[in-house]
Amino acid sequence: MKRYRVRLSSDAEDDLFDIYRFIAIQDSVERADHVLDELETLCSSLAESPARGHAPPELDRIGVTSYREVHFKPYRVIYEVSGVNVFVHCILDGRRDLQSLLERRLLR
Repeated sequence: MKRYRVRLSSDAEDDLFDIYRFIAIQDSVERADHVLDELETLCSSLAESPARGHAPPELDRIGVTSYREVHFKPYRVIYEVSGVNVFVHCILDGRRDLQSLLERRLLR
C-alpha cells in the first residue's frame, strides 16, 4: 500500500490554533483538546487514503478540481495531493461562507 507524506501549510496550522483557541474560550479546554485530536487524526489518516475525499463544491462550481476535502463535522480539511505528498491547505468551520475564503486562499 502506497503511503503519502502529509504536510500542513502555515495557514492550516494557524487554522488549527484558531479553532482550538475559540473552542477553549467558548466551551472548554477539554472540548478543544478533543476537537484538535480528531482533526489531527483526520489529517494524519490522509497518509493512507487521500483519494477518499471529494472536491469542495465551492471550487468545483468554478471548475477547480485539484483540491479535495474530508470532514470532521462541522470542520472541513481542504487538501491537495501531489506525488507522494498531501498538502493540507486549510482547516475551516463549514458553517462559514467559504466561497470567497477558498478562492482567496487557494487561488492566489
